[in-house]
Amino acid sequence: MTTPTTTLPDVALNTRASHTLTLDWVGMSGIGLPLQLNTDTPFILPAKADIHVDIHASEHRGIHMSRLYLALQEQLQGQPLTGAGITALLDTALARHAGISQHAGIRLQFDLPVQRDALTSTHRGWKHYPAQVHGRLGPEGFCLECRVTLPYSSTCPCSAALSRQLIEQAFSRDFGGADAIPTEQVSRWLQEHASLATPHSQRSSAHLKVQLSNDFTGELPFLRLIDEAETALQTAVQTAVKREDEQAFAALNGENQMFCEDAARRLKQALLDNPLWQDFHVRVEHHESLHPHDAIAVCVKGVPGGYSANLFG
Repeated sequence: MTTPTTTLPDVALNTRASHTLTLDWVGMSGIGLPLQLNTDTPFILPAKADIHVDIHASEHRGIHMSRLYLALQEQLQGQPLTGAGITALLDTALARHAGISQHAGIRLQFDLPVQRDALTSTHRGWKHYPAQVHGRLGPEGFCLECRVTLPYSSTCPCSAALSRQLIEQAFSRDFGGADAIPTEQVSRWLQEHASLATPHSQRSSAHLKVQLSNDFTGELPFLRLIDEAETALQTAVQTAVKREDEQAFAALNGENQMFCEDAARRLKQALLDNPLWQDFHVRVEHHESLHPHDAIAVCVKGVPGGYSANLFG
């Protein structure tokens, strides 16, 4: 391989665009990157990054994508993921495309592992939460957003009421003429017949997007967001489960029967109670066991011009 003796051609810089039009998004998608998150147990996570700038100078043919790639490595690799780090990355991306771009953006996608205790037993296990970070920087300022999806269980209140009615009718049929029924006989009947009708439950999903303040610089509060949501729902899916844990989970589902509307309201109230979330978008999906389709509810904080302008997210 020979070493070039002259300056290499720079076509992106030195040739003009055939159509003098601006472009909103130019960059790279799916860049592999190890991220460091300082949770209860610090992790190095495999992630995928999308990074882009716009082309505001309409006559400019293209950008130098290697500059985005190198900025990504310099600013995010080998240090904890923070709001300050993302701001510095986008500042660098714009500085390296001065005179060409006015806006820069980053999206990071990864699975966040969190260790969870069993409900009753002493066991523990890992749950992986699909998560994303979105950052945008431009003349209007900096915007930082965290997204996470968490699974939970939902028992249908209507199905539960219908099941109770059938059990009550069966009990009346078998004991309707009795003046007094021994406790032992009632207990035996319940053991044999209390499950003659059962309410339907389903695994459900909550998709949460929260916007942080534009001067947020700290470590990204994914665990705080997950904990608030799971505390509100009460029926987060479990990891390691013994029989005592499964019984406790059944009790939680019985105590927290939810339509999708109920789940969305619980999450909305929990997020409204925390001023850290400048705006939020919640979408809950109950993946029906009765129907071949899902039941959906969406709510937002209601910030003018924020997520309320696009309920579909």
